[in-house]
Amino acid sequence: MALTGRDPWTGQLLRVEQAGGRVTAVEFLSGDEEDLPWVSPGLVDLQVNGFGGFDVNGDELSVEVVVGLWEVLRGVGVTTFVPTLVTAGAERTRWAVGVLAEARRQYPEVAGAVPFVHLEGPHISAQDGPRGCHDVRFVRAPDFKEFEEVQRAAGGLVGMMTVSPHWVESVEFIAAVRATGTRVAIGHTHATTAQIRAAVDAGARLSTHLGNGAHAQLPRHPNYLWAQLADDRLSAGFIADGHHLPVETFVAMVRAKGVERSFLVSDSVAVGGQSPGCYETAVGGDVELTDDGRLLVRGTPYLAGAAAPLKDGVGWAAAAFSLPEALTMATTNPGRIVGGMTGQLRPGTPMSSVVTFRWKDGTLDFS
Repeated sequence: MALTGRDPWTGQLLRVEQAGGRVTAVEFLSGDEEDLPWVSPGLVDLQVNGFGGFDVNGDELSVEVVVGLWEVLRGVGVTTFVPTLVTAGAERTRWAVGVLAEARRQYPEVAGAVPFVHLEGPHISAQDGPRGCHDVRFVRAPDFKEFEEVQRAAGGLVGMMTVSPHWVESVEFIAAVRATGTRVAIGHTHATTAQIRAAVDAGARLSTHLGNGAHAQLPRHPNYLWAQLADDRLSAGFIADGHHLPVETFVAMVRAKGVERSFLVSDSVAVGGQSPGCYETAVGGDVELTDDGRLLVRGTPYLAGAAAPLKDGVGWAAAAFSLPEALTMATTNPGRIVGGMTGQLRPGTPMSSVVTFRWKDGTLDFS
């Protein structure tokens, strides 16, 4: 059984042979069939708080919610996603990671789509701006014992953690977490250049939604954005929805970091994919989704998370760069962070991680 389509990186025809649920061969063909869909690895989203009404940070989190989130994301081209838990009390976080781990145990399809969990906090900046929508009541200093307790509750599922390096305990904490195999990202921070460099020396290798979770105004230089852009050891995530970063800022940041060290995330919340209106959410509280897709803390100009799926970010980024570059930042690059065959189309790749789509007027259609 074979799947035939076009390669979005080269424009060539290709045939994907499959057997037993896995790719057995990828063959490029001669000829030109413009009416065929594009064939690529599925999108890889390393930061998903929720989507389509399903919320991993909400009080109603359950195995069924995780399954529903997996199904709705599959419909918009995401075949690998990382549930992201924001700053909360330790007991609540232990409960939430336990539910996510149970969903993977009960459903092999979910296990195949969810490689690990991302803890975005609680060891972040308490300052307005860098803290974003995180609840200041639960922001606290790094504690490796607490991390071990959460990891036990998760059955080892915590694979990524966002930390601000400004804490006195940060360097020792980052080194200890990295020694367990968990990835460490810098984010929601007001750290100095020296503190960021020390965090990278200790093993931090990622930047969480760079350019966001920051003060509205910064010194020209130095500041924590320049420090992260300049360090080639860090790969940076970007929310490419047209609201979190102006296009000029996004282009300049990706050029500074290099496409090869850049990846796109949705940072979507449960309101994503729903109709404009007012909602009460676990991330952001009382929020308003505007007609143009901007998600705001109701009655303010402040963002309350993201509402667009990753496919929209690919379309937006493709207008600034190209479709192959945008897809690379949403498949290959985040797939490399996950590891294994994630984000690749080659023999051995699960067919559940292969997608087809149409590309028209800057929009990816996975229907």
